[in-house]
Amino acid sequence: MSIYNFEITRIDGSQGSMTDFKGKVLLIVNTASKCGFTPQYKALQALYDTYGSDKFAVLGFPCNQFGKQEQGDETEISEFCELNFGVNFPMFAKIEVNGDNAHPLFRYLKQQAKGVLGSESIKWNFTKFLVDGEGRVVERFAPTTTPESLEEKIKSLLN
Repeated sequence: MSIYNFEITRIDGSQGSMTDFKGKVLLIVNTASKCGFTPQYKALQALYDTYGSDKFAVLGFPCNQFGKQEQGDETEISEFCELNFGVNFPMFAKIEVNGDNAHPLFRYLKQQAKGVLGSESIKWNFTKFLVDGEGRVVERFAPTTTPESLEEKIKSLLN
């Protein structure tokens, strides 16, 4: 089992696979449009702009499981992100990250990089998973960890 085994649905409804990102360093984030951490979209986009799409990608997965902070449909989410934060990194269909209906990708991410005290459960929006170019989950970061604070870790994986 690897990160490349998972199918994903893009925000436009088209089907894809994590193999589309093979060989790239990834920052995978569960996102929300009406969260105190929503301004992180700007910093996530800045990382994507800085390191480009050749060797790096930010992948945003909207989720409505935390405080119902992502109630819109995919069109509304996409428009919000683009208009308010200039987001053009890959975004995907709204998913669940915890519970029986958790997306298989996030089940895998949580198993590979546990949270505080070994917990697998994601606690809030904007939890981040850093994945190396070989598809290995390197580290998990709390929502309070800013995207810009991850820049050195990302650069080290790109070299």
